[in-house]
Formats: sequence, structure tokens, C-alpha cells
Amino acid sequence: MSSITANLQAVRQRVEAAARAAGRVADAVRLVAVSKTFASAAVREAAAAGQNDFGENYVTEGVDKIKELSALGLTWHYIGPIQSNKTRLIAEHFDWVHSVDREKVAERLSQARGAGRDDLQVCIQVNVSGEASKSGVAPTELAALARKVARLPRLRLRGLMAIPEPTQDVRLQLARFAQLHALRDELKRLGLELDTLSMGMSADMEAAIAEGATMVRVGTAIFGERKS
Repeated sequence: MSSITANLQAVRQRVEAAARAAGRVADAVRLVAVSKTFASAAVREAAAAGQNDFGENYVTEGVDKIKELSALGLTWHYIGPIQSNKTRLIAEHFDWVHSVDREKVAERLSQARGAGRDDLQVCIQVNVSGEASKSGVAPTELAALARKVARLPRLRLRGLMAIPEPTQDVRLQLARFAQLHALRDELKRLGLELDTLSMGMSADMEAAIAEGATMVRVGTAIFGERKS
């Protein structure tokens, strides 16, 4: 058994245990393996172990892997900051985008998505920790942006994503994820049909699952420490 296969098994066990502790079923949580900086060979190993969803932060690197591994039929998630000049590549190659945080980017993704393809699945990134250095729309501006994104053709707004500040304080982890859950529920009360909470990574996935995560984005616990 390769280390990646063993790591995947361990992460799946963590997801299942966290879901069970929260009174949820493990199938309610989708695991996105974050393969940024790792070669296509690592993705192949994970795919051979049954992993289907992969996340990338860097557009060019991700597109290269998508092309090389196209025969595997994987689902690709773009989870990094979005530069306007990269929207076409993202729209043409990825299945999901988790990090939409402004109207201009959403419009460019909509325009670049091929009319003959399935809609691009989209989450809005929210800056729940209020860090000036972090991407994401402010919670107070979320509803206006969500309404605009939901109206764009060739995009399907699925939910929200957040990357809270790193902390070992479990109470703070829970509070940040609970805030994102509450924001999604408020949008649903406004009439938006949202089913996705993309939150939780290697160090805090248990707290995220406890607060309703439907996707966790896990890299280090699967592939090891990032390469510089």
C-alpha cells in the first residue's frame, strides 16, 4: 500500500468518525484532495485508491494536470485566488470554482464557460475571519454578490467557501464554521437554492464537519508537506 493510499484511508476514517460524532452520514461530506504542487503521478495514485475530486490553487499547474489526466474522468476544483486574466483557463477546464469573491470574476467566468458544457459549479468565498490579507467577500456584502452570481448564465451557484485563520482553538474553529453555515442559511431564506459548504482542511476538518461542511479540502494529510 502506498503512503498516499494509506493517508487517504486515514483521512476517510477521520471524515467518517467526525460525521458520526455530529450525527451525520459520511456520504454527506465530499472529500476534495488538494494536489497543488504535487505531480500528476501523485494524483494517479490517489485516483487508483478511489479518489475522484481534486483541488488546485494554481491555474497553469492545474490545467496541465487536467489535460494529462483527462482519461481518468476526474472532477477538478479550483480553490485558489482568481486573477481576472486567468478566468478563461479556469472556466474552460475546471468543473468547480470555490473562490469567487467579486462580481467581475463571476461575469468573466460566465462569459468564458462554453455554451455546450455543463454549468460551472460555483461557491462564493467569504472572509469570515476579517483578515485584510485574505481573499473573500465580507459577510455584509455577501447577499448582494450572491444574487448577482445566481443570475449569471452558465454558472450554478452551489454554496459558500471559507478559509478561516489557522488556530488550534477548537471553539474558534467551530465559531467560524458556524458563521459560514448561518450565512448560507440566510441566503436560502432569501430564496437562493444552496447545498454546499466548502470548509475544513487537514487541521480543522472535524470542526468543519461538526458545523455542517459538505466538502472538506484536504492536502497535507493525503499528500504530505507541500513542496516549496
